[in-house]
Amino acid sequence: MANEAYPCPCDIGHKLEYGGMGREVQVEHIKAYVTKPPFDTGKAVIVIQDIFGWQLPNTRYMADMIAGNGYTFHVDCEATAIVPDFFVGQEPWHPSGDWSTFPEWLKTRDARKIDKEVDAVLKYLKQQCHAQKIGIVGFCWGGVAVHHVMMKYPEFRAGVSVYGIIKDSEDVHSLKNPTLFIFAENDAVIPLEQVSLLTQKLKKHCKVEYQIKTFSGQTHGFVHRKREDCSAEDKPYIDEARRNLIEWLHKPQMS
Repeated sequence: MANEAYPCPCDIGHKLEYGGMGREVQVEHIKAYVTKPPFDTGKAVIVIQDIFGWQLPNTRYMADMIAGNGYTFHVDCEATAIVPDFFVGQEPWHPSGDWSTFPEWLKTRDARKIDKEVDAVLKYLKQQCHAQKIGIVGFCWGGVAVHHVMMKYPEFRAGVSVYGIIKDSEDVHSLKNPTLFIFAENDAVIPLEQVSLLTQKLKKHCKVEYQIKTFSGQTHGFVHRKREDCSAEDKPYIDEARRNLIEWLHKPQMS
């Protein structure tokens, strides 16, 4: 699910068998997974979960990738990554759940009512991790959350919304800082018409840098819920999207 106005089945795809390189911590009223680079760089990235929750191995894999993917060779590009439980202890959606109950389930997990949790995590990153420059990335449900956050919090130097979009609001363009939107061409959750509408509104009204990328032939969840080795045809797109994501989070304003 990545569009609160158009609830639609969201396939979990390939659930990774992955334990993670970080640790779980308590951040005020929520739990979180934190993974750190070898050196303190003053940078941090908040990673927002999809509907399958903060403990999904795939999301933790992405957090570890952001914290250490190639950055061991370039210390100035490393960043602490944190995956908070934005459901605040509520159960995530189960892959075998009855989709007829999904709209009701979603009502208690509004991707645009997370400010209390964002504030707590920002405080933790600044005080406990000494973060001075902070970015944010979210997948699916988390992509909607990133879209919301990037229109409200100037503290985030860069944001990446991955197959997530706010639709039922006139203002989708008031971004505070550079934001990258990643979409899939064959996404059953987000029709290309919605991507086109977002593009038009950003082009007309947005005052900051932004980019919208739609990946040919890909489906919802391809960036974090497809294995890199799932097919020779998909791998280049998965690799490119992940590279784009990481590069955006380490743009000059994060340096």
